[in-house]
Amino acid sequence: MAEPLAERLRPKTLNDYIGQQHLVGEGAVLRKMIDAGRISSFILWGPPGVGKTTLAQIIAHRLETPFYTLSAVTSGVKDVRDVIEKAQKGRFFNEASPILFIDEIHRFSKSQQDSLLGAVEKGIVTLIGATTENPSFEVIRPLLSRCQLYVLKSLEKEDLLKLLQRAVTEDVILKEKHIELKETDALLRYSGGDARKLLNILELVVEAAPSFPLTITNEKVLRCLQQNPLAYDKDGEMHYDIISAFIKSIRGSDPDAALYWLARMIEGGEDPKFIARRLVISASEDIGLANPNALLLANAAFDAVQKIGWPEGRIPLAEATVYLATSPKSNSAYLGIDTALDLVRRTGNQPVPLPIRNAPTQLMKDLGYHDGYLYPHDYPGHFTPQQYLPDTLVNERLWHAQHSPAEEKLYERMVNYWGDRYKE
Repeated sequence: MAEPLAERLRPKTLNDYIGQQHLVGEGAVLRKMIDAGRISSFILWGPPGVGKTTLAQIIAHRLETPFYTLSAVTSGVKDVRDVIEKAQKGRFFNEASPILFIDEIHRFSKSQQDSLLGAVEKGIVTLIGATTENPSFEVIRPLLSRCQLYVLKSLEKEDLLKLLQRAVTEDVILKEKHIELKETDALLRYSGGDARKLLNILELVVEAAPSFPLTITNEKVLRCLQQNPLAYDKDGEMHYDIISAFIKSIRGSDPDAALYWLARMIEGGEDPKFIARRLVISASEDIGLANPNALLLANAAFDAVQKIGWPEGRIPLAEATVYLATSPKSNSAYLGIDTALDLVRRTGNQPVPLPIRNAPTQLMKDLGYHDGYLYPHDYPGHFTPQQYLPDTLVNERLWHAQHSPAEEKLYERMVNYWGDRYKE
């Protein structure tokens, strides 16, 4: 059985590598290290199908150093220690350190990551980690501090077109089938900047063709994908499409659809922490002040999942999913902070009004810092009007209530305190 097209076309050298020129182009940071023959440990962060694994393999081949691979999905602490022991025994004096490539390093537990620290610190191995998740959240600080972080970008249209052309003209199987790329919009749209997904879709269309030569059109691609909706998702590459559907179902108050997409992620082997983190974000972004308990429940589900894992973790995730989907919605806080950030970027660093400045020294007190500040707790209802915004922004409105039952109370309190300023 032939290898998948994406595997057959995997580049062997940097000259064949498509995209990421900010890292591997002439004079770029990674290219310089590779050309010098010595690399330090680093983590590659980027979406699926942009060349993280390929880049690690090219580096190992170029440096002619042993290359060990571990998958965070299937490897445990024992596997890590076994690889480190092999690397230590097989290394000759003054030779470049063997490379240990860990795919999906964000799925490694704290203990698994801890087991890497000594080997990375001593240079027994050079670690290359690959992750689709923000390493700041998922990689322990001691390990992160020992690694450089390089961000990979989704492939541009020109990169994807170049890859398609290479596939139909250079691949040992496809070049014999005389394929014409008449239209490519559908291929590009459904790939989402993911080279592996792009090649999987192309291969699917070719395999479905009744005869050759073959002219590829948008209509043929769409028809093929409609007939085989899961066929191009061989390695869970619809990750971002499904989480998008999940969040939009919650936002749209459809608990049935939200549970369906949750089940799809669970069956697909999705990281439960990834799901839980998105629930916390949705609770703040989409439910917000309309039901502040949503954030508490989502956060509790996150904690529960970390403590109990699979399969029981599906239950608190489902509870939080249904609660969020059936809750009233408000994005007033989300819109408020974005409006505030836009205001700050437009107006710069405006001075803090003197009455609400901190005055820890006598000099600051003499300059009027804190002078005139009215302590709200000294007044009826723990409120008294005073200026908190900078002088030039005193009339700005950043938070606009959305009048859900819970938020209505907050709005009425603001109108009671500030009068016309908060009347819509």
